[in-house]
Amino acid sequence: MGKMTPDPNEDGMTASQRIDARIASFDDWRGQTLARIRAIIHQADPDVVETVKWGRVPVFEHDGILTTAETYKTAVKMTFAKGASLDDPSGLFNSSLEGNTRRAIDFHEGDPIDEAALKALIRAAVAQNTSTHAAKKAKPGAV
Repeated sequence: MGKMTPDPNEDGMTASQRIDARIASFDDWRGQTLARIRAIIHQADPDVVETVKWGRVPVFEHDGILTTAETYKTAVKMTFAKGASLDDPSGLFNSSLEGNTRRAIDFHEGDPIDEAALKALIRAAVAQNTSTHAAKKAKPGAV
């Protein structure tokens, strides 16, 4: 599944192994939803890099953060780091709509997941990160 990055803050587990453990820690719909979202992300972007930040939040990156996948009591939340600047023709964003940068999708128990629309949104986020990354590299003196 994508590229795995070790997390030096943990006991030798890769980020992917930590996400596996996070999914396995749920015995309800949240683990299933998190696993499905993760699979969709990997289908949309086979080069995605999994990391874990802020203690135990799964983060999916490609030339920067694409999205996080947080679990709450009543929702699994996908937060797109630059979601406010992404087109969302299917209207997937339903949370964190007031900010200038991020947008999120809250999935609740029993909610359907529009895989095609979600993959399109993920690919748009990848394209945005990739173009921003390329522009930064092209600037004279950029690191």
